[in-house]
Amino acid sequence: MTNSGIALVTGATAGLGRAVATALAEQGMHVLVHGRDAERAAGVVERIEKAGGTAQVHLADLASLAQARDLADRVSAEHGSLRLLVNNAGVGAGRPPYRRRRLSADGHELRFAVNYLAPVLLARRLAPTLRKGAPARIVNVGSVGQAPVDFADLRMDAHYSGTQAYFRSKFALAAFTFDLADELADDGVTVNCLHPASLMNTHMVREAMVPPMSTVGTGTKAVMNLAAGPAGGAVTGRYFDGTSEARAHEGTYDPAIRSRLSRVTAELLAPFLTDDDRAAG
Repeated sequence: MTNSGIALVTGATAGLGRAVATALAEQGMHVLVHGRDAERAAGVVERIEKAGGTAQVHLADLASLAQARDLADRVSAEHGSLRLLVNNAGVGAGRPPYRRRRLSADGHELRFAVNYLAPVLLARRLAPTLRKGAPARIVNVGSVGQAPVDFADLRMDAHYSGTQAYFRSKFALAAFTFDLADELADDGVTVNCLHPASLMNTHMVREAMVPPMSTVGTGTKAVMNLAAGPAGGAVTGRYFDGTSEARAHEGTYDPAIRSRLSRVTAELLAPFLTDDDRAAG
């Protein structure tokens, strides 16, 4: 990828997202810094600008699909094209014993909504803008922790576990990555997913009261490999563990599972998508 163009990084006000946004700006990209907190987002923009880069704030709470839709629409309206979408924002397993189930603004299990439904909605609504910026890329920040979705209990009303909810959301994100990559294969837009690093020193990991094993810098290197490095332009529909190509959960490659997930997702997102969005692929 040439070091120019516009990049949207979700969850860019702290941790991995902030580091990736800063690294992209250092490479010459204009970075759209997404977050929920105006002051923190402005601080990231100020940091980037002091280092000689350019950036601007885009606020939205991705626990609301209406706000996710509006974020995509603002980006499309304000910018003629987009070179990169990094779906980084996420909700972790939470604080032990991981039993507190929370719902999103739309009544979905919170982790499924923020870690999966919002990235799908953003990718769908931004697909035309990414096509205009082609060659363009979508990088979905996933996790090595993945577990099959229970289609009979998407809200996890029974036997709730924050860890399982997190794993299921990342399973779904990987499966979606592979489908979208197939859909956009002829449009100059690559779509890849990665586990950036194990237990980085971020708020998400500290909240889970687990000792960090990796640095944010390690995760940033892995994301940048797909976001701005040669790997992200050479392959599509792949899963990476760090900077190395790997295999996601085997269920994410199952056509029947992916087809059912796609149908269910389309139903859940129907109020927030136009016919053009649904045909984005």
